[in-house]
Amino acid sequence: MVSDTEMLVNKVNIIKVEVVCRNIAAGSLVKKFGFTEGEKLGTPIVEYYLKSDELGDPLFTEDHIFALGLANKYDMDIIKKMTLRINDLLGKFFIEKGIKLVDFKLEFGKDKNGNIILADEISPDTCRLWDSETNKKLDKDRFRFDLGEVEEAYLEIKNRIV
Repeated sequence: MVSDTEMLVNKVNIIKVEVVCRNIAAGSLVKKFGFTEGEKLGTPIVEYYLKSDELGDPLFTEDHIFALGLANKYDMDIIKKMTLRINDLLGKFFIEKGIKLVDFKLEFGKDKNGNIILADEISPDTCRLWDSETNKKLDKDRFRFDLGEVEEAYLEIKNRIV
């Protein structure tokens, strides 16, 4: 942030891999793999999805990423390390605000020098955030599951973190 109304940005070439980091079972982890919603995971699960609206953003492996030429092993090692570091920082930040970081999605890109950088927002649209005491959903799931009070939940997140 340069000021309240300005931010400095860098142009990147997006790597067509969406990275999801999961700490607590929810969403597709429950639906596709049989976890129980709300189950705390022993260690974070990092998943990769092909960034393709036409194909429905399918879950895929590093081998698929390499075969499609989207990134190499070195790039993916950096992306995973950065994802886990972001997870650690966000988890600590949110828990101090009375919020559980259930999971989140990130996208990365390469700048003009070939450096991999985070190229995505972090918001209730890209994270699952639950109240740490009640497990009340404070994110986009309020809209997805027609729970109502979407704006109120987003404002609650804003008020807790500001």
